[in-house]
Amino acid sequence: MATHPMRSDQRLFWAQVLVWFIPALWAVNFLCARLAPGVVDPHVLALGRWGIAGLLLGWFARHEIWAERHQIWRDRWQYLVLGSLGMLVCGAWVYWGARTTTAMNIALIYATSPVLIVWGSAIWLGEKMQWRQVMGVALALLGVVHVVVKGDWGALSHFQWVQGDWLIMAATLSWAGYALLQKKWTCSLSSTARLACICAAGVVTLLPFALWEWGQPQSPAWSWYASVLMLSVALVPGIGAYWIYGWAQKTLGASRTSMTLYLGPLWGALVSWCLLGESLGWHHAMGCLLILPGVALVVQPAEAAKSS
Repeated sequence: MATHPMRSDQRLFWAQVLVWFIPALWAVNFLCARLAPGVVDPHVLALGRWGIAGLLLGWFARHEIWAERHQIWRDRWQYLVLGSLGMLVCGAWVYWGARTTTAMNIALIYATSPVLIVWGSAIWLGEKMQWRQVMGVALALLGVVHVVVKGDWGALSHFQWVQGDWLIMAATLSWAGYALLQKKWTCSLSSTARLACICAAGVVTLLPFALWEWGQPQSPAWSWYASVLMLSVALVPGIGAYWIYGWAQKTLGASRTSMTLYLGPLWGALVSWCLLGESLGWHHAMGCLLILPGVALVVQPAEAAKSS
């Protein structure tokens, strides 16, 4: 994962392209979360996910990490905070909450995450929002809700909170904090080295909870299936999604990068259709007509918008 110097225009181009695929990588995480109950416990799965990801990333960035070890140690509390937000709460708690809540509730609650990041970026980070970006946020949010309720907006009146919903809400707030703090706390490390350090901190925060789960009588026995799930969440949504997100955010900003999370329901539906045999409906098509233009309005740079 060694990187070569990239021109600013090249970096902008690739950031705009790759952010569209972040939700596709995260869709694998939600798929594995649906398959994990009875196979592997939430904190154990999260520990394995970030332990494997951290070892791989650390190996590729080992020379940089060693050279910057003193600065990394001085910033250890920042890494512990980021590890707690991004790997413990936004990692294990999603698997935990998925046990007691519905997919619709998870998607609806997570739909607030980009809005929180957009607001936080404007208020806390000073990122300016133009009218087209505000319109893009509104369009994408409408599209997400339309997909989640399957075109039946009356279903929102039956929304009921359970324990899992509070866990997902905590994960949503945690992700917003993780994204904003990554932008707020400037870092000289490469995206690979920084994520490796955050993974290491995440493992530290996850370890006691995972050991407690592992020691419970009802904890599932280890199996090859659990190993496959752990390796999948480590490589695809772990290294892939988090690395691209952190890298792209340096170029596009926190608010614009977060908007691609609205593509999650569309990618999730496509993955479920391909791998689980679930059907696609007209509400997915209508959602596309709202989400895709909404995301494009926010991700598109201001210069391009003016020239179009």
